[in-house]
Amino acid sequence: MTAITDHPINSRWPAEDPTKIQLYSFPTPNGVKASIALEELGLPYEAHRVTLSDADVKSDEFLSLNPNNKIPAIIDPDGPGGAPIELWESGAILIYLAEKTGKLIGRNEAEKYQVIKWVMFQMGGLGPMFGQLGFFSKFAGAEIDDPRPKQRYVDEAKRLLGVLDKALDGQEWIAGDYSIADIAIAPWLAALDFYEVKDIVGWNDLKNVPGYLDRFLEREAVKVGRQTPPREG
Repeated sequence: MTAITDHPINSRWPAEDPTKIQLYSFPTPNGVKASIALEELGLPYEAHRVTLSDADVKSDEFLSLNPNNKIPAIIDPDGPGGAPIELWESGAILIYLAEKTGKLIGRNEAEKYQVIKWVMFQMGGLGPMFGQLGFFSKFAGAEIDDPRPKQRYVDEAKRLLGVLDKALDGQEWIAGDYSIADIAIAPWLAALDFYEVKDIVGWNDLKNVPGYLDRFLEREAVKVGRQTPPREG
């Protein structure tokens, strides 16, 4: 891989300090995972605002880094073996940053895989299902008269929240200690407010999840990461 300053993305989102991790993102539930992790881990980084518009995510410059045209994406100039590395997919970025620092991914191999298990739970279940629920509740899908698509995602969201609520019984964080699993999961719980669906998924009937989200949102690194990069340019 070429140096950051020679990378095509640098022509549109130039790095001020190419020795730092470069984050290309927007404050969505997936986007803030990367910025929160960077804040929690204390890694020096620069955040570049890449909106969800086609003009940004489908630009030649962004596609040169992420051909899947989704945020977040990063370039770390000091990757494995000291060589630069490009990464996209929020779950992969979380695991990479945690392993780079040896933090937020458990204290041993057994704990590490418990953390990764819950990251995958979010990536494969919570995120996609909540996103579809939002689409059919607040966005274009809400115009569809057939109630079955929306109800499918309401039911699945309730089921996933029930799994999470049970797993949190008796503990503050989903995998024991605070970890990248919480950074993956909690932003999607916060999105239920934005989608205006808390009532229909039975939020107030949950025993442990509301307090879990409150604890997460109170963390200073989370407060900063949720606003990074700023929504408005």
